[in-house]
Amino acid sequence: MASVKPFCLLSFFCLLLQLFSIFHIGNGELEMNYYRESCPKAEEIIRQQVETLYYKHGNTAVSWLRNLFHDCVVKSCDASLLLETARGVESEQKSTRSFGMRNFKYVKIIKDALEKECPSTVSCADIVALSARDGIVMLKGPKIEMIKTGRRDSRGSYLADVETLIPNHNDSLSSVLSTFDSLGIDVEATVALLGAHSVGRVHCVNLVHRLYPTVDPTLDPSYALYLKNRCPTPTPDPNAVLYSRNDRETPMVVDNMYYKNIMAHKGLLVIDDELATDPRTAPFVAKMAADNGYFHEQFSRGVRLLSETNPLTGDQGEIRKDCRYVN
Repeated sequence: MASVKPFCLLSFFCLLLQLFSIFHIGNGELEMNYYRESCPKAEEIIRQQVETLYYKHGNTAVSWLRNLFHDCVVKSCDASLLLETARGVESEQKSTRSFGMRNFKYVKIIKDALEKECPSTVSCADIVALSARDGIVMLKGPKIEMIKTGRRDSRGSYLADVETLIPNHNDSLSSVLSTFDSLGIDVEATVALLGAHSVGRVHCVNLVHRLYPTVDPTLDPSYALYLKNRCPTPTPDPNAVLYSRNDRETPMVVDNMYYKNIMAHKGLLVIDDELATDPRTAPFVAKMAADNGYFHEQFSRGVRLLSETNPLTGDQGEIRKDCRYVN
């Protein structure tokens, strides 16, 4: 009997190792250059397509950046945002929080190029992350290293959760900080991520409450006059393309002009003014306004954190053949 015990003990540990291996494979982690063997040209193909689309349709780069936020904040970085309404799926794009989002159709061009090179290999979720990274470069923002890959795609959407999870245009700063904190993103990185507003714009329908019937006293008077010229009525047509840009000086550049503007009370949303005056965030705003390099450093860190939010990996989810539909 004594000789059996070591054998049983060894077998037990072997079994544990096997179980650990199975668990590890089924719940893999993101890693650098995940496609180095399965599709070595994947990241280069995405970069080339992002560049080509930018030169044909410049605003696509802004769309890639916004896609990352809207996808990752809702449950997981899993390309659920890209699903259209079909086959029992209700698209997240139907939500009022997705108002003004566009260029989803060009994701198919990127995906088709990848499918031609490596069929059923590169996930739509990784396309969202990598196109955002490369789009930021096209917008003269930082070249973000260390974007990991290996995400998998969801088999459904989360339309019912979008309204709760994505901040509204008039949400308070505390609410927004709480949202990012729940994703594991600290205050400094949150302030930096909000700098993406540097290349953003706000539709008049989300802005007029600061102009009518009386002007928000926190707005710079001359800036308020400019906004009234952009949004001349308190009841704008929601189907009309009436908007104002956050940054009039460098509207297609990811830079620190956003922080300079909000410190001068020239922000479009209430949260812009709160960001510049709240003691939790004001020191970071002032530092980013003074130092574009520091802003880029923290923005890069924020994008990395955001892109790694609750990804599906291993045998979770699927690799969609068409980003618009589940397989």
